[in-house]
Amino acid sequence: MKIALLGYGRMGQTIEKIAISRGHDVVLKIDKDDKDYDITKADVAIDFSLPSAAYGNITNCINNNVPVVSGTTGWLDDYEKAVALCKEKKGAFIYASNYSLGVNIFFELNKTLAKMMSNLSQYNVTMEEIHHTKKLDAPSGTAITLAEGVIENNANYDAWELNETNNKRSIPIVAKRIEDVLGTHSVNYKSEVDTINIEHIAHNRQGFALGAVVAAEWLVGKTGVFSMNDVLNIG
Repeated sequence: MKIALLGYGRMGQTIEKIAISRGHDVVLKIDKDDKDYDITKADVAIDFSLPSAAYGNITNCINNNVPVVSGTTGWLDDYEKAVALCKEKKGAFIYASNYSLGVNIFFELNKTLAKMMSNLSQYNVTMEEIHHTKKLDAPSGTAITLAEGVIENNANYDAWELNETNNKRSIPIVAKRIEDVLGTHSVNYKSEVDTINIEHIAHNRQGFALGAVVAAEWLVGKTGVFSMNDVLNIG
């Protein structure tokens, strides 16, 4: 399989190593200042670029009939436009806020817990995410996905806010940036008598990178807009 890497930072470099170890060829490595390249050289593209570049990268792939897997966060105001274009062009597209198998299991645990807590209004939910200092967006895409999972499954909440909130129906997400932290996410339900907590801690980038490559392998030859639940057959 010939892979284009759109974004060649630390994640892109880790993806490259895993892709090569799985027998694939990396035919394009596009950094933020690269403009003129032929995306049709690739069988599939994996986008871990900047938020400002993601939508352009994704639409370029779709317009050139190249399946695209995107893990860039912070660009989701344009997500529905990308979905519409993919359907119009009969392309293939996966976006996930996190490609780690463990995180996607964590997403499902979060939804299940939210359903269980829906009738227990004495518990207030809060979230915290911690990432390295080079992460540009806050809260993380993973934290937003977790918040949306609660909102969809717990009638007590209908919004989320960064840091503090005075709205009882809004979930506060505390975002911290600490050197060399790859990603820690926690969901907390607190009452006057106890606290229930679920947490995911990433130890390295290997899980994210492997998941992205597996998603790319799965996507080639398909048509439509998919998620990691489709790739992993969970949820």
